[in-house]
Amino acid sequence: MPEHIGIIAGGGQFPRLVAQGAREAGLSVVACGFHGHTDPALAGHVDVFRLLHLGQLNKLLAYFHDQGVRRLCLAGTINKPRALDFRPDWRAARVVFSLRTKGDDSLLRAVLGELEKEGFEMLSAADLVPSLRCPPGTLTRREPDPEAWADIRYAWPVAAGMGRFDIGQCLVVRQGMVIAVECLEGTDATLKRGAELGGKGCVALKIAKPGQDERVDLPSVGLTTIRNLVEGGYAALAVQAGKTLFFDREASLTLADKHKLAIVALPDDFA
Repeated sequence: MPEHIGIIAGGGQFPRLVAQGAREAGLSVVACGFHGHTDPALAGHVDVFRLLHLGQLNKLLAYFHDQGVRRLCLAGTINKPRALDFRPDWRAARVVFSLRTKGDDSLLRAVLGELEKEGFEMLSAADLVPSLRCPPGTLTRREPDPEAWADIRYAWPVAAGMGRFDIGQCLVVRQGMVIAVECLEGTDATLKRGAELGGKGCVALKIAKPGQDERVDLPSVGLTTIRNLVEGGYAALAVQAGKTLFFDREASLTLADKHKLAIVALPDDFA
């Protein structure tokens, strides 16, 4: 009998890719998703699947215990505005109300801690799909021009400082000015707002928060991200090499090259 791995699945394609990677590694996949967040079609890519409402922590724990799962990973996105409507059971409520701040990182670390208390070993979902990790260097044909490089150097420590307060991972700058900061709305809305406020020629960064646990919420970009950058007339995108997941990379880079958008993946100690 193959060894089990459990996936706590949010939205997007990441849970499906993780399930595929796990199965290719000979693992049996047990997944749990959330109504309004997880694509129900994930059921066709795993061995056992169940949907719960966000906040039903006791039911989630019981489900994985009943399936004999001992190793778990988190994969996929949670729509933040919808997440405000969740109705926690007593256990989830205890986790939430014990936190001084309710940022993504604080909340996810608390959830990890609760899962580990139950005896689950928490893994990084990215390790099951290592090809998604962004390689270092200039990924597009076009390099950032000197003005874009200046904005990237300015914005990198600003984004890191923002991350220390558990605010967000995406930052938009232009000519040495902060134009937009990711908050509750998410990356795509931040990019659209940045383009509206800053006009053509903005630079976007998306990097991990300092000390971020790689088992949860690694930064990610993909085709929708690149479309928003192109539509907004952005000059460049900078991400963190090795810590950013790049979905649909080939199609994304083709689109970026077509519209002369520069994309670079930089080391942790850049700037």
